[in-house]
Amino acid sequence: MDGVTDAPYRIITDTYGSPDLLFTEFIPVEAIMRGSSRVFQPFIHHETLTPILAQIYGTNLEGYTQAAIISCELGFDGVDINMGCPDRAVARKGAGAGLIRTPEIAKEIIKTTIRATRDWAEGKSMEDAGVRPEIISVINEYQTRPGMHGKRRLLPVSVKTRIGYDTIVTEEWISHLTEARPAAITVHGRTLAQMYTGEANWEEIGKAAVVAQKHGIPLLGNGDLKSVSDARSRIMKYNLNGTLIGRASFGNPWIFKEYIPTTLERLTTALEHAELFERVLPHGHFLSMRKHLAWYCKSFDGAAEVRERLMKVENFEDVKDILEPLIR
Repeated sequence: MDGVTDAPYRIITDTYGSPDLLFTEFIPVEAIMRGSSRVFQPFIHHETLTPILAQIYGTNLEGYTQAAIISCELGFDGVDINMGCPDRAVARKGAGAGLIRTPEIAKEIIKTTIRATRDWAEGKSMEDAGVRPEIISVINEYQTRPGMHGKRRLLPVSVKTRIGYDTIVTEEWISHLTEARPAAITVHGRTLAQMYTGEANWEEIGKAAVVAQKHGIPLLGNGDLKSVSDARSRIMKYNLNGTLIGRASFGNPWIFKEYIPTTLERLTTALEHAELFERVLPHGHFLSMRKHLAWYCKSFDGAAEVRERLMKVENFEDVKDILEPLIR
């Protein structure tokens, strides 16, 4: 969820929700090849008992090798390849869900990434992989932070995807992916053409599970889940290995614990989230916090007016001025 699951969001979700797994925002492997150091902001994370997967996308094989080794160096618990992003700009370049149209390339990407994680576990360095010196410098700086250095071990490589590009091709597409032997596959129950419209097709997710599990690969479902109980029922009905909850967690990290927070808890956490953003991402674009603040502020008298004011904040002090009087 690009633009949403940054480090402050993940910290809040880990603290109040304790899900089984967290994902970073994705980064483009091509940017690593170009030596862009700014691209690594999504890879900032904190010490946590919750496993965190580094999410990457693109089409350049050498870029995948470098991105995988960097992910290992930074101490992530796995590498997730995004083959499901519906953004047209991404898909036009053949990345994200665009890879559904080029299964041979998709398989080679998975194999390349798996090979890179294996090579790293066996001692391959960033220098060996051809990572640019300016990128190595940034990674070395990141490694001085708590929890940001990886002990050499073999990390799993997973794939996140959809049921098709403009038409449903679930079984054929998942069959292709299983040939590359990813550690797990997550399927969102829409085609790229659907974006997030209509309803997720869980029958197709069930078909994907049959194909993947036949090859011993876990299959997770995703799409329109509103609660953990909803997720459990889908797991049972379609014989899945798990599910991912995305949009339903916006402004609601408690969803993973099946806890309904009070208005005071929501507002207090919104304030904490804003403070975290400014502290963890001091050079971040604070305006991206506005949507998070709006998601927290709902279902209480005067919520609409509060949201309207929060849509104008420029920094944490502005948020304090609005929310602290409501919390006291």
